[in-house]
Parts: sequence; structure tokens; C-alpha cells
Amino acid sequence: MQSPSPDAAGGPSDLFAYAVLLRTLNRELNRSTLDFAHRSGLHATDIHALSVIMDSAADSDEPATPTRLKEELRLTSGAVTACLDRLERSGHISRVRDSADRRVVHLVYNSEARELAREYFSPLARATETARGRFTPAELATIASFLRTLNTELAAAHEV
Repeated sequence: MQSPSPDAAGGPSDLFAYAVLLRTLNRELNRSTLDFAHRSGLHATDIHALSVIMDSAADSDEPATPTRLKEELRLTSGAVTACLDRLERSGHISRVRDSADRRVVHLVYNSEARELAREYFSPLARATETARGRFTPAELATIASFLRTLNTELAAAHEV
């Protein structure tokens, strides 16, 4: 289904057109994510947890921990433990004790599981690269700025 573009739906400031585009993108991403979860024998929450763990690996200042998962995903301690047990049993993550403080557990996305996900999501990566190729570096900078700002605003709205 072709979504209306902000230009086609009344100009670049048409909020409804952006909402439709964002919902469509969300549905497409969820479809891929839930299919990966199903094929991997995981729950949707497990995939959300993996994304937090993966994104934390890119942010060396704040490694993934069970506490961070609890806060980011708004889960109970028991739900986090069950999720981590599933992810560890399936080989997706490892729990590693902090060398300075053995009470702290860091969550590591295992390289074999990361490769499995990379392979599964390669069509998404190719589609992203194809789409990015249609824009100039300046346009991509604007798009990235919009997405960062939108993410910041959405996060702030959840903290209220």
C-alpha cells in the first residue's frame, strides 16, 4: 500500500501525512521484527531487549544491564529475568559480571547471534541503503536530525 507523502497530502507540514508515514514504517519494521522473533522462538519483548543490548554496545558509556532493560522496557524484575533467561538459553546473549563490582551484570549480544540477525535483516539493510542512495548528504543529515529530534520528543513525552 502506498502511503500519502507529506507533499501529496497537503504540504510538508501536514501532521496527519507524517503520522500515516510513521505508522506505515512502524508496521513494516514490526512485521520484520516479529517474524524474526517467531522464527527464533523468542517473544517480541526479547527482540526489544536485544535492540537495547545492541544499542548499548554502541554506547560504551552505558553498557546494558538488567536494570537498564527494566527501565527502558518498563518491565518488572521478574519479566526481565525471564526475558534474559530466554535470550541466554537461545544463545543470543551472555551475562558477564563486572570485574570491578561482581554485583553488576553486563549483557553481551553474542557475535554468532548478531551474525544471525544481520543475515536475517539484510533485506532491511539493503532497502535502507537503496533509500539513502536517493538523497543527498545534506538531505540525509536533515532526515537524521528529524529522526533524532522525534525520538527525543517521544522519550520526553513518556517521562511526563
